[in-house]
This record gives sequence, structure tokens and C-alpha cells, in this order.
Amino acid sequence: MSITETAPEKTPLDAIHATFGGRLIILGFGSIGQGVLPLLLRHVAMPRDRITIVTAEPRGQEVAAEYGITFIETAATRENYRDLLSPLLGQGDFLLNVSVDVASVALITLCRELGALYLDTVAEPWGGHYTDASLTPSQRSNYALREGVLALPKDGPTAVMTHGANPGLVSHFVKQALLEIARDTGVDTSTPTDRAGWAALAQTLGIKVIHIAERDTQTGTIAKRPGEFVNTWSIDGFVGEGNQPAELGWGSHEKTMPEDGRRHEFGCDAAIYLLRPGAGTRVRSWTPLEGPFHGFLITHNEAISVADYYSVKDASGAVTYRPTCHYAYHPCDGAVLSIHELAGKNWEMQHNKRLMVDEITSGMDELGVLLMGHAKGAYWYGSRLTIEEARRVAPHNNATSLQVTAAVLAGVIWAIENPERGPLEADALDHARILELCAPYLGDVVGEYSNWTPLQDREALFPENVDRSDPWQFGNFRVS
Repeated sequence: MSITETAPEKTPLDAIHATFGGRLIILGFGSIGQGVLPLLLRHVAMPRDRITIVTAEPRGQEVAAEYGITFIETAATRENYRDLLSPLLGQGDFLLNVSVDVASVALITLCRELGALYLDTVAEPWGGHYTDASLTPSQRSNYALREGVLALPKDGPTAVMTHGANPGLVSHFVKQALLEIARDTGVDTSTPTDRAGWAALAQTLGIKVIHIAERDTQTGTIAKRPGEFVNTWSIDGFVGEGNQPAELGWGSHEKTMPEDGRRHEFGCDAAIYLLRPGAGTRVRSWTPLEGPFHGFLITHNEAISVADYYSVKDASGAVTYRPTCHYAYHPCDGAVLSIHELAGKNWEMQHNKRLMVDEITSGMDELGVLLMGHAKGAYWYGSRLTIEEARRVAPHNNATSLQVTAAVLAGVIWAIENPERGPLEADALDHARILELCAPYLGDVVGEYSNWTPLQDREALFPENVDRSDPWQFGNFRVS
């Protein structure tokens, strides 16, 4: 193994990166809204009386009061969102959507009509969509939600879609990792300037699989109690996506479709889904500090967008190269116990929820991308952020939330700097600029090579059905 220190230079914590003259509406004020507000006030020059929080519950009201920000406790619904938000938004204003159960397509459409900028961290549907038994698994998927957003007109005010830590920040990690693998394997390349260039670089390097490989080791003073869901970030968000089918970008090197795997009958065809919930599906992965681990294959937009963005097609439109891409998530230990209990209750969420922030006493979030199949085997690139460092550099955050709120901040600034780009996913943004803006809040940003494969130490005690001719087959990663 070898480690390379590759972090972008950290800008000062008091640096002003943008000036904004419009109104800013923050829709939703849970852990991410509360965590990003002080970062926006620190790095974007704008009057506080031009900021309004609109949220469905009183949680966070004391944080809004601390900073002197107007707080409106009203839920945005399918019936009232236009009447609620239209008086607050106009030409040149900004809607920062960090809510749940409010449809992203509806909000982006409204912002387009009003001439307002937009950013969200997930392609969100209206409430109840994730568990609507009248919909097929394909219709409840992130693939379907993404296709709905991609169908929007491509012009108009900038709408940065799905730009938190993941999806979002990890797409920029992928680009930086590709450049570093090229450097270290002797592939002569300049930084690509478009999608085709980036996809060609990934193909040249032989990237077969990309994991968003994350291990959260944060722990606190209060143990998880029976009937309680504990997590370091949005519990409703985690359970919602955990109840969706497991999804992954499906690579051109894959030999065998999983028995429970299905293709969608519409859209870009860059991904498949499994007839299982993501929170009930595990995969093998690796991070530098944790080493090998079992993670949950939770559906995320980046699994689809990365596979789509790095696809290479011939003149007939047939795919000649595409990497497999998916999330491999080991949340904090309290959340793992919570998922186990959730599954035992047939995916009915516990009555009590506890978001871990102030009670956390130690641990870090090790979040990065693991690129596999190239000449040096595997390369992990990402952020190691401890709870101590998170508290040192930003109030109202833990390590997990700060990796999200830093990326939200960077996406807001990028949209202010590029106001007429229409709807865009993270993969289309300038990765160097985003990483520069995030750097002060990511802790140690490192890259590390490894000879790990999902075949390591397999069949030592029991026979297994593995494909030793190609370690990078999905069947080798999946935990049966």
C-alpha cells in the first residue's frame, strides 16, 4: 500500500468566496440546514435579513434565532408549495432545498419560472413515494427520480441537483482520483474538459468498478435503545433511501446479471436494480483505516450518474465501456443496530429517533471513492474527518453532516458564480473549484493504493461461489 497526500490547499476559514444580492430561502432545517447556515454566513457576503428558513417543524428554531434569521414553521406540500414559496422567490434569488418529502422536479420547475437559482442534495419525491406499494420497484427507484429531473429543460437559471457529500462531493473525488491514477501509472493526460474526455480517461486507465466506500466510526455516550433509530445524519432520509430497491450502475465488464437484478425499461439504461431493499443488501468494500468491511448497498443518485457520465459509446450508440458504480456504506454502529431492528420489523421505522450530534465523543467519517481494476489494483481517495476537527472548524455539525454541508456550500457558491447553466448534476461541475471550496472542512484528504480485492481471504473456512478469473465481478462483491 502507498499513501499520497493530495489535498487541495485550504483557504482561510473566514474567506469570503462570493457576494449574493438576492434573497436566500432555506427549505428544511434539519441537521444539514442547521449545519450549512453558519458556513453560508461565513463565506457568502449577504444581509441576514435576506435569508428566510421555511421548515415543517420547530426543530432548529434556536439556531435560526442565534443567527438572527427569519424562521417560518410551515410544511411545503403538493397543495401549497407554490403559494408558500412564490412570494419569497423572484429573479436572481436562491432556493436551497434541504428538505424531505418535497418533490425536486416541482421545485426546480417553480424556480425556473421565477428565475431563481436552486440546489438540493437528493432527487426527492413527494412524501410516501418510497414506500408506495402501488408502484413497481423500478418506479420507486432513484433511477426513475433522476430520469424525471433530467427530462427538465436544459436552459434557464442554474439548478445544482443532488449536491451533498454523496451524491455530490464524491463525484469530484472520482475526477481527482482518475488524474492521480493516471499520474502514478504513467498515463500522459491533461485534465479533461468535457464528459467524453473524462470517460475516455477512465476507459484508458481500465477502471472497472467504483465504490463510494464509507465507514462512520462516530460513537457517543448514549447506547441505542430498543425501539429507537440512531444515526449521525437524517434518519428519515436514511430510512427512506434504505427502503428503496438497491441500485447500481452496471458496468460493461459484468458477465452475469444477478438473479434478482432487473433492468429499467426506460431512460439511459446505465443502471440496474435488485428486488431487495438497499438496507437489506450488503457488499464487500475497503477503506484505508477500516480495511475490508461489509457495507450496505444503499441506493444513491451518484451510482447512476457516475456510471452514465463515464460511459463510452460507439457510432451506433452501443456502450463499449462503462464502470460498475455503487455505494458501500457502513454507518455508525448505532445505525447498524437500528437497521437490524428495522429489518426485523418488516421495514416499519421505529417510533423514536435520535440524531447524534452533541453526544458524540469520538470517531470519524471516512468517506471516499474506491476505484478498482486499473494497473495498480485499487485506489481510495477521500476525506477523513474526525468529530474533533469538525467541531473545531464549524458549529452545529458532526463529522458526517460537515462533509455534506461543505459540499452544499460549495455548490451554492458555484451556482452564484455560474447562474445561467440550467439543471446540472455534480459530475458536470468544475471539480477543482468544488474541492478548493470544500477543503477547509474535509479534515485529511488522502489517496491510498491497495492490493485488496473482494476475493481476499475467501473460501478459507467454507466453499463460496466466486469468479477467480475476474475479481471485479459484482457477484464477488455481494454478500450472500
